[in-house]
Amino acid sequence: MSVKIDVVRVEIPEGTNVIIGQSHFIKTVEDLYETLASSSPHLKFGIAFCEASGKRLIRWDGNDEELIKLAQQTALKIGAGHTFVIYIKNGFPINVLNRIKNVEEVVRIFAATANPLQILVAETDQGRGVIGVVDGYTPLGIETEVDIKERKELLRKFGYKR
Repeated sequence: MSVKIDVVRVEIPEGTNVIIGQSHFIKTVEDLYETLASSSPHLKFGIAFCEASGKRLIRWDGNDEELIKLAQQTALKIGAGHTFVIYIKNGFPINVLNRIKNVEEVVRIFAATANPLQILVAETDQGRGVIGVVDGYTPLGIETEVDIKERKELLRKFGYKR
């Protein structure tokens, strides 16, 4: 038996975040839709889910056509059973991540980011599975007092700290 490792680059348009995770049941799409739709009336999103048995289709839903198509294309590129892809606009992962984690079918979250993202996929004779992610870039150093001040100002600008 052999394993092939593939790197899938995830496109993340400006002003958009992506959440990639794994679940275990076909009702994931509808439950994720309800979770996201009830989180904010302003949130725009697209969901795609790689069905792992039966018809093995990319199941999908959402409230934004562009984000739905993006989620479908990304899920198809990843092609790993029970993986889901969510693109969001008008919100950040921090606003919905705990709600997503509490969906009873969700097993894990691999990434939630607007950074450049690569998904590491292992392929065997049975199929494909996500083995990890590369989220953003390698650090260039340790923050200074000026960097700390900038970080705190940014969080306050976003309204996450007082």
